[in-house]
Amino acid sequence: MVSEDLPGAQLGGLAKHVVTLSNALMEDGHHVDIMGRSDRAHPKSAEEIGFQGRFVPGFDFRRVGWKEAQLGFFNPAKRPWFAAKVARALSEHALAIGNYDVVHYHGHLPMAGLYVDPALNFVQTRHDQGSECVTHLRFKGDAVCTETSPRACAACAHAAPGPVRSLLSGHAVARYRDETERTFARHKTIFVSDFLRRQFLRALPHADLSRSRVIHNFINYRKLARLAENGGTPKQGQVLLAGRIDTGKGFAEFLAAARDRLPPQAQVLVVGDGPLRARLEAEYASEQVRFLGWQPNTEVAALTAASHVCVVPSVWEEPCGTTILEALALGRPCLALARGGNPELAVYESYPGQLRLATSMPELVTHLVDELARPAQARPLPASAGMDVYQAIPKIVDFYEQ
Repeated sequence: MVSEDLPGAQLGGLAKHVVTLSNALMEDGHHVDIMGRSDRAHPKSAEEIGFQGRFVPGFDFRRVGWKEAQLGFFNPAKRPWFAAKVARALSEHALAIGNYDVVHYHGHLPMAGLYVDPALNFVQTRHDQGSECVTHLRFKGDAVCTETSPRACAACAHAAPGPVRSLLSGHAVARYRDETERTFARHKTIFVSDFLRRQFLRALPHADLSRSRVIHNFINYRKLARLAENGGTPKQGQVLLAGRIDTGKGFAEFLAAARDRLPPQAQVLVVGDGPLRARLEAEYASEQVRFLGWQPNTEVAALTAASHVCVVPSVWEEPCGTTILEALALGRPCLALARGGNPELAVYESYPGQLRLATSMPELVTHLVDELARPAQARPLPASAGMDVYQAIPKIVDFYEQ
C-alpha cells in the first residue's frame, strides 16, 4: 500500500481507508506493508496510525507549494514531478524486495501509474474528484463546480487570472487530465463510487475505463460494533455531526439553517476540528449546540450509537462518505444532501428510510425536525453489514489477480 497521506497523528478518510484495508488483508492471511512520507516517518509510525504491519518511509513531500499561490496559476510540471517521485520510490522498493504481488496506490496523483516500472502489478484507488480536478474537490465559490474546460480551472488559482494565467493553468489541467486518462487505460483503477467514475467521464467522455471497477468505500464493521457497545441506548434529541469543520463540509450552512428551528429538547454535538471551527463555535455555541473538538474513533463510534440521529451536511459532492456508512451500520437514522455518491449508499440501509436525502439545506433541517419528533429507537446490530471491509476484500483481491 502506498499513500502520501500517511503517517499522521490524525487520519483523514483516505488514510483510514488504507489502514482499514491493510489490517483486514493481514487478518485474512496476506502480507502487507505501507509506504508513505519519509519526512513524517518515525520509529512508531505504524503504531501511530494503528497499522499492524510495517511502515516503509518512501518519499519526502516537503516544499510542495512551487509558489502556485503567489504566482496565481497551476504549474504544468508540479504534479507530474511529484507523481514521478512517488512512482520511483515505490518501484525501487518493490523491485528490491521482489515479493510483492501488487502495489496499491491511494493518493492524490492519479498519473503516478505512468511512471511506475512496467513489471509491477499496479492498482490505484480513486477516493475523490482529483482524477480530473487539481484541487480534488470540484467546489468553487461555495458551490459545486460544473465546469469541464481546463481553462476555467484558472479561477481556482487566481481570482482574476487574465489570459496568461488562464493559458498556463489550462495547460496544467489539460496535461494533468491527459496523463490521468493514459494511466487509467494502462493500469487497473478502483473508484469508490460510481459517481466518481461518471464525473471523470463527464470531463473526458472518451476515456478508456475498461480496466476500472467500482468498489464502494468500506468500514471495519466488526471493530465499529465493538466500539459502539459503550454508547448505550440512543438519547432522545441528540444530533451528531462529525467531520472536518471546513469549507464544503456544510457545518456553517447547517447551523445557519437550523438556527431557531430546532425543538427545545434537541442537543447538537459537533465533533471535529478544522479551519472554520473557531468562527462557528464563537457564533453558534450554546447550551443546545456543543463543539467537542477532535475525538478518537472509539468516542465517535460511541457518540454515533448513542445519538437519536446523525447529520452529514456536506454541500460539496461527497464521493462515498464513511460517516454515512458508520451511521447506517450502527442503525442510526442519517440525513444528508442528495449529492455526489450519497444516493448510492441507500443500498446499505439496515431498515427502509434510514438514509433520508434532501435537495437543500432547509429541507434537510425539516427532515431533522421530523425525525426528532419521533421516539429514538434502539436497534439491534446485525451480525454482518454490506459495507464491511471483509465483504470488500474478495472483490479487491479478485481485481488484484486480473
